[in-house]
Amino acid sequence: MADKFEIQEHKFVPKHTKLTVEEAQKILEQFNISLRQLPKILKTDPALKDLAAEPGDMIKIDRTSPTVGKVNFYRVVVNA
Repeated sequence: MADKFEIQEHKFVPKHTKLTVEEAQKILEQFNISLRQLPKILKTDPALKDLAAEPGDMIKIDRTSPTVGKVNFYRVVVNA
């Protein structure tokens, strides 16, 4: 039997974190935007599998770049 593949552990999949309501509100205020202005990520995205993310939740994606270092991206969870 083959071992189960965990996508969150793959070296090319950046860390995804579900933000609390308070954390999300702070980010929205910092950038002076609304939740609907964020790029979207599907609830069915494999990277969200273990986060129990629901539509309307904000996800922080930590990416590392060799030129700029650590960069955070934000997405709002949607059904489709």
